[in-house]
Amino acid sequence: MSFWVYILECADGSYYTGHTDDLDRRIAQHQSGEMPGYTQTRHPVVLRFCQDIATREEALFMERRIKGWSHKKKEAMMRGDWAEVSRLAKSARPSTSSGRTD
Repeated sequence: MSFWVYILECADGSYYTGHTDDLDRRIAQHQSGEMPGYTQTRHPVVLRFCQDIATREEALFMERRIKGWSHKKKEAMMRGDWAEVSRLAKSARPSTSSGRTD
């Protein structure tokens, strides 16, 4: 079984990051407003990024990591601009809530 980490662009221009074991079904749920929470009132949504991940634990780890990133850092990753992702990681300030620096 494969798992996915994904980023959706919402109608308001914001990004939603999640993980799932059925990408097509999950996107349809977000699109229809069936998923409670963040995207429920922000559809239509557009899939901007997805990556196949080996385990649910790794997918959840990546989801949480990406959720802590800035809008610019997410956009750099979606473009495949890893030099910019790295630069933004080095310039990020530690969060006072989680201690993360990326």
